Amino acid sequence: MAAFVATVVDTKALGETVAASFAAGVGVAVVFSCAIYGAARFGEMGREGRTAAALAYGAVGVVAALVFLAAIVAGIIVMTQK
Repeated sequence: MAAFVATVVDTKALGETVAASFAAGVGVAVVFSCAIYGAARFGEMGREGRTAAALAYGAVGVVAALVFLAAIVAGIIVMTQK
């Protein structure tokens, strides 16, 4: 009789899904925060006349924004695949 007991919940797959979702959510939030930080510091450094620092923070902001957009596109691609 015990041989016919079915697995109702695949806990391993569920755990992997939860872990991946958490990592993706935190990762995307951190990358977006870096984009905001870079943009804010870019403006501040530009107003203070610190051109090199402004360019460095601007580069951080642009790279983080591109990574953020890539993550969004990757998420949409994953969701729309069969």
